[in-house]
Amino acid sequence: MEESVVADFVGRVHAASLQTDGPVTGRVLLSQRRLVLATDDGKETVPLSRVFDVVVGSVPGDLRSFFNDSVTVAYERDGSRRSALVEGEPEDMDRFVRLLFKTLLRSVTVTVRHPAKVGGRVTDATDHRASVSVSPGEIRFGDCPEPFTVDLSAVIDYERTARTLGGTTRPALVFRHVDDDRTVTSITTVPNEWALNILGRYIKIEYGDAMEELESFDPTEEQLEILVSIYSAGGEANIADIVTGDVTQTSMILDTLREAGLVADGDSGAALTRKGQMVVSSYLESVNA
Repeated sequence: MEESVVADFVGRVHAASLQTDGPVTGRVLLSQRRLVLATDDGKETVPLSRVFDVVVGSVPGDLRSFFNDSVTVAYERDGSRRSALVEGEPEDMDRFVRLLFKTLLRSVTVTVRHPAKVGGRVTDATDHRASVSVSPGEIRFGDCPEPFTVDLSAVIDYERTARTLGGTTRPALVFRHVDDDRTVTSITTVPNEWALNILGRYIKIEYGDAMEELESFDPTEEQLEILVSIYSAGGEANIADIVTGDVTQTSMILDTLREAGLVADGDSGAALTRKGQMVVSSYLESVNA
C-alpha cells in the first residue's frame, strides 16, 4: 500500500522515548501506516498496527498540569504498553482526530445487524459483513446489502457486549440512535477488542459531550415520571395521556423539561428530544441493573 502523509502540523507532544518531563514543541505527521512525533532532540514513531486505544480530551494525571485538550494514543512496543500525547490548535486537532480514526478503521470489517430493533420491536434483520468509514459527526457502514450512516449526534446510548457468530465469540457494540424520528438499535460485531476500543471511542466523542451536559440536570421524581410516560408512549404523547395528577402541574413540569431541552413540541404532543431519551435510558439502566 502506498504511504503518504495525511496530516502534518506543529503542536506539543510527549512520549516516554523523548525523555522529557513535560510536553515539547514538535512536528506531528500521520500517514496510513504510522504516527511520527518529531522534536529537536529526537522522534517517536508509532506503527498504527500497534495502536489499541485513542482517548480524546482526557490527559493522564501526571501530565494534566501541562496539557489541556489533547489526544492520547496508546500502543504496544516490545511487549509493553506505551502512550503518546498530542496537543495543537483546535483546527489542527479536529482534522487530526478525524483522520486518525479514519486511518485506523480503514481496513476493519465488521458484522452489522441493522436495524436490530425499531423502538422495542425486534426486526427480522439479518447479519451482514460491512466496511467502516468515518467522517465528521458520523459513521458509515458500507459494502453491505443496505448501507447506512449513523449520525453521532443522534446516538442515545451504547454498550459493549459479546456475540457468538459461526461458533466464535466476538466483542460487539450495541447502540441506539434516532433515525427518521424512530429509535433504532444497531448491533456491530467486530473482529477483536482493538477494533471495539477504536469504534467505541469514536462514538463516545459526541456521546460523551452530551452526557456531560446532562450531568448537571438532576430530575425530580415527577419529571422522571413524565419522561418515562412519554418514552413508553413511543417517544411522543398528548398531555392527556401523560398527566399524573393536576393538569396545571403537569403543564408546568413539561415547561421545565422544555427549558432543559429534554422535551419538544411534536406533531401530536410532547416529544422526547435526544437528551430526554438519554435521561430515560440512564434511568432505566439504573432500575434494571
